[in-house]
Amino acid sequence: MQKLSIVIPAYNEEEAIEIFVKEVNKHTIDLPLEKTFFFVNDGSTDNTLKVIKQLSNDHENIRYISFSRNFGKESALIAGLEASDGDFITVMDADLQDPPEMLNEMFVKISEGYDVVGTRRISRKGEPPIRSFFAKIFYKLINNISDTEMVDGVRDFRLMTRQVCNSILELKENNRFSKGLFSWVGFKTTYLPYENRERIAGTTSWNFFGLLKYSIDGIVNFSEAPLNIATFVGFVSFLTSCILSIFYFLKTLIFGDAVQGFPTLIVLILLLGGLQLLSVGIIGKYIAKIFLETKKRPNYIIKESNIKSN
Repeated sequence: MQKLSIVIPAYNEEEAIEIFVKEVNKHTIDLPLEKTFFFVNDGSTDNTLKVIKQLSNDHENIRYISFSRNFGKESALIAGLEASDGDFITVMDADLQDPPEMLNEMFVKISEGYDVVGTRRISRKGEPPIRSFFAKIFYKLINNISDTEMVDGVRDFRLMTRQVCNSILELKENNRFSKGLFSWVGFKTTYLPYENRERIAGTTSWNFFGLLKYSIDGIVNFSEAPLNIATFVGFVSFLTSCILSIFYFLKTLIFGDAVQGFPTLIVLILLLGGLQLLSVGIIGKYIAKIFLETKKRPNYIIKESNIKSN
């Protein structure tokens, strides 16, 4: 029988873990795949690890990795993919916002010849309106400035073949944006729509500023447009300064009123100074990414695991 690896990044999900396992088993009982759960405890501060350990003692198909601290979902995701050993791999959240019953339909699509079957929310019911608004803005922006297409509402929840998973693992960059990486590797992909679901327990660790930072990372990782904008702004500012310099020089030479225009001078100084700081900030963001990549630090550190090393 072919095997399915279920990768679950988990951070402070003690209330949801056991329910998640029961729901997945209940809804995939007819799935012709041997299931193995790969939980990645991302430095949780509650009893998430304890619950996972108890479940692993009761079920032979539950594996876990526990980090030395919180490294973030991207690190937990790559750790789970690296540990997975199935013919097919799926990524799911433990809060059951990713409907486990969809795995059956996803496997049917895979059997039809698709390499990746992803999911996308067709509604954001239950989310704060401001988060939904900025999410839509982000997808419109990233698709206009990046060569890598990202589908609005797409989730990390997807079913993929071993070949696709291996292709993802070949990307060794430290600054990861999985939604973009899944799209960048290509392969024959389809998306299944579904209505947004509320968490079954606990609270999300994402806040507005965390999502904003994640979005900026996505733009920086998959587009050079901000750098081009900074270059264009710098050129236009320089050209404008040259034109204004000639204009005020001729005006003073002809009319002799050098004192007038002082407010204009202040405004221009503030404008150009702001544009310069903006451009330097954009460039600095890219340099910071390069700096982090050159350190070659690991994406995560494992404190303990029940997965045997090859």
